[in-house]
Amino acid sequence: MSAMFKRFKREPLLPILIVLVTLSLVVFIVFPLFQILKSSFAGNDGQFGMEGYERVLSGGGLFRSLTNSLLLATISATLSTAIAYMFAYTFAYVNVPFKRLFNAIAILPVISPPFVIALSAMLLLGKQGLITKHLFGFENANIYGLHGLVLVQTLSFFPIAFLTLSGLLRSISPSLEEASQNMGAGKWKTFVSVTLPLSIPGIANAFLLVFVQSLADFGNPMTIGGNYSTVAREIYLQAVGSYNMQAGAALAMLLLTITIIIYILQNFWVGKKSYVTVTGKPTGARRMIESGPIKNVLFVICLIITVVVIAFYALVPVGSFIKLWGINNSFTLDHYKYVLTLGEKAIKDTLMLALIATPIAGLLGMIFAYLIVRKKFVGKKALEAVSMLSIAVPGTVIGIGYILAFNKAPLALTGTGIIIVAAFVVRAMPVGIRSGVAALQQIDPSIEEAATNLGAGQTKVFTSVVLPLIKSAFFSGLVNSFVKSMTAMSAVIFLISAKYNLITASIMAQVEAGRIGAASAYCTILIIIMVIALILLNLLVNWLSGTNRRKQYGKNS
Repeated sequence: MSAMFKRFKREPLLPILIVLVTLSLVVFIVFPLFQILKSSFAGNDGQFGMEGYERVLSGGGLFRSLTNSLLLATISATLSTAIAYMFAYTFAYVNVPFKRLFNAIAILPVISPPFVIALSAMLLLGKQGLITKHLFGFENANIYGLHGLVLVQTLSFFPIAFLTLSGLLRSISPSLEEASQNMGAGKWKTFVSVTLPLSIPGIANAFLLVFVQSLADFGNPMTIGGNYSTVAREIYLQAVGSYNMQAGAALAMLLLTITIIIYILQNFWVGKKSYVTVTGKPTGARRMIESGPIKNVLFVICLIITVVVIAFYALVPVGSFIKLWGINNSFTLDHYKYVLTLGEKAIKDTLMLALIATPIAGLLGMIFAYLIVRKKFVGKKALEAVSMLSIAVPGTVIGIGYILAFNKAPLALTGTGIIIVAAFVVRAMPVGIRSGVAALQQIDPSIEEAATNLGAGQTKVFTSVVLPLIKSAFFSGLVNSFVKSMTAMSAVIFLISAKYNLITASIMAQVEAGRIGAASAYCTILIIIMVIALILLNLLVNWLSGTNRRKQYGKNS
């Protein structure tokens, strides 16, 4: 007891901080999820009942949406992981031209709005598609449905798998492969016996990440799903369209259960497997594949996919200047006039709310990371688990949870900007926490202890020592938060109101109304805003780094 009192005296802000962050997690994550659970078991008369689950599992349309989502996720995750592995292998092992272009193209869809690929698929392969109708003369081409979703999700999500696999393949020690080849194994035998087995954790991780993304995907099924219902879309339709909150909540709980199981598998099964090859012993540089059929095949595959991705992205700005795609292809600025007049509010609201949420998510991510890595307190594991939970919670589940939780006093936030900012922060914060934890684990705690011994308080240590040292992780969190907020769709579609509208919701409304030109104009403006913001953030980071270096140089000289 006396030790606790001494610690409280030494770190008076720590318990206050722990209480505040715990309270924010309880209010904005635990309470909404509890409300979904409660609603899923509420019968028609308000009493306990299983009608919602019975309706979902009875084999009707709702159950079909669940099986459809699982099938779609399996196909998309398999194809995305295969493409990502080829890109990552080419990047790490093969000396091919345009390698930087391949890398840039592979990560481009990560920062793009959720509708770009789906919109382009409609412009290229739809009924009035550039390829289907004007190149091949098909009159009734249909991009809507499972095949369209597989195409769009594969192109949208393979970068997530690529980011996981490229780091893993580059970290495999070349000495193991050289030893295999020195013992007489050919390149194929070395790949099958050494490289591929060492890649298995990364492959499994990438597959599960894409699987969850596909299950939780809302924008693409709404845009290009057609009659192929998926679970995220059905949750929205049940909650908003049919106003059957019980069935929507039951479906949301089933989706949440599946994604949490996959998250646990990914973190505690795949993540725990050790395939360490970086031992600290000196190894030579990897001998890259300079020629032969493997190089040619991989180069052609990467080139084709790169051209396809570029074509998909180039077509959206082009489509924004076409009067009526496929019917009246004359040049027009009408779509931009429409977006910049009637759609101006959505652009301003999105930008304002994203700019408010970005620093909050960035700073909260660093505070959580600091508490997780540096401090010991009761309930730390629970705090860490809940803070990372929103990674596994699909956006539609967060959205429906917020509707149920914040619709009445004392937390009547529905229709306000606060609830949208809270959704942005909850969705973006886990990536900031992960970056912060990784950065803090590389910093010796003795630096902070030295500052404390010199008389600095906890706030001074955090703002003057910790935050500058994890600056790159902090700005990485800021960039991710801004991008996530600007392109958020699945969670906030439930939360928009007459007072606050968002660009992504406006794009969806334009697509549903068949105004593809206006939707393309919205997407183009959104991409331009994000590119400008990312350049400014990057310049800010470089400027801060340069300022620090100059200060350091001044002190040393």
